[in-house]
Amino acid sequence: MGSVPRGNSSEDFDLQNIGRSQEFPSIQLNILQAATNNFCDENKLGQGGFGPVYKGTLADGKEIAVKRLSGTSGQGLLEFKNEVMLIAKLQHRNLVRLLGCCLEKNEKLLVYEFMPNKSLDMFLFDSSLPAQLVWQKRFNIIKGTARGIMYLHEDSRLRIIHRDLKASNVLLDHEMNPKISDFGMAKIFGGDQNEANTNKVVGTYGYMAPEYAMEGLFSVKSDVFSFGVLLLEIVSGKRNNGFHLSECGESLLTFAWKLWSKGKGMELMDKHLVESSVPNEVLKCIQIGLLCVQSDPADRPTMSTVVAMLGSDTITVPLPAKPALYVGRFIAESVEPNSSDKICSVNEVTISNMSPR
Repeated sequence: MGSVPRGNSSEDFDLQNIGRSQEFPSIQLNILQAATNNFCDENKLGQGGFGPVYKGTLADGKEIAVKRLSGTSGQGLLEFKNEVMLIAKLQHRNLVRLLGCCLEKNEKLLVYEFMPNKSLDMFLFDSSLPAQLVWQKRFNIIKGTARGIMYLHEDSRLRIIHRDLKASNVLLDHEMNPKISDFGMAKIFGGDQNEANTNKVVGTYGYMAPEYAMEGLFSVKSDVFSFGVLLLEIVSGKRNNGFHLSECGESLLTFAWKLWSKGKGMELMDKHLVESSVPNEVLKCIQIGLLCVQSDPADRPTMSTVVAMLGSDTITVPLPAKPALYVGRFIAESVEPNSSDKICSVNEVTISNMSPR
């Protein structure tokens, strides 16, 4: 399997060589310290498994985002290497652009273009902001995100499985265009490889395909499943993770299926979209979202098919069956609870294969 950290000799990880690469510019530490006011808390944009992310302003006024590897995170070092080697090879309008890196004085920093509107989850789930996301903006975000995933799967020099697609990993530029971020968990597939198996499951509850969460199997169809969850979240303004706690014990996927199958799909729509919605587009998105979250990976469309269906009024969208069961509870019982996280992220879950003796 083509895992980025274990590539061939030309892609083996020599971090100093990465820093000197002409393809991948190195940025001096003192420049980034000045830009971020020495990584002060006031400039902190967020915190991930990799480490904190800071906003910075260069001397010429250009705004940047700086990921700083936590010195105590072994997982973070692997993610850093993964992200550097992977994203340096990728270029697409719907992927966040990596501007360079810094490897000085035990600091490991990644420098990105700054996304002034932060992440999609803030607009969807913050009680004060969803009204700003009118339907046309949401539909554009859905289509742009789909194009970005299609590029990863089919159109780049590599075939890449993201493995952690979610609302917080979709960043928004000044025009609300979506850009997929966070490639620390991504895997490269080579040749004719279609799926892989791992006993170390990484990702986020609520977005994981069932075959990945429970068996460690992942493929492009795992990302398709995550995209389907994201699409239904964008339409509804509700998180899939935790939805069962507030809505009759059902997942968002099951709730969406029940409404759609009864001809009541518009009832799933976020109430903030009543005035701006285009009903045929909303219903098409719900139908595509349900197709993407089918239990059997073979029944899910490819991302190129998804992009085609989203962009055409003449392509017939197949009828979905009942979607996959919610697997968040299985995962939640498999890892130690973290009471500080509202939305739990799985950094590493070990899958044990039980077989009779």
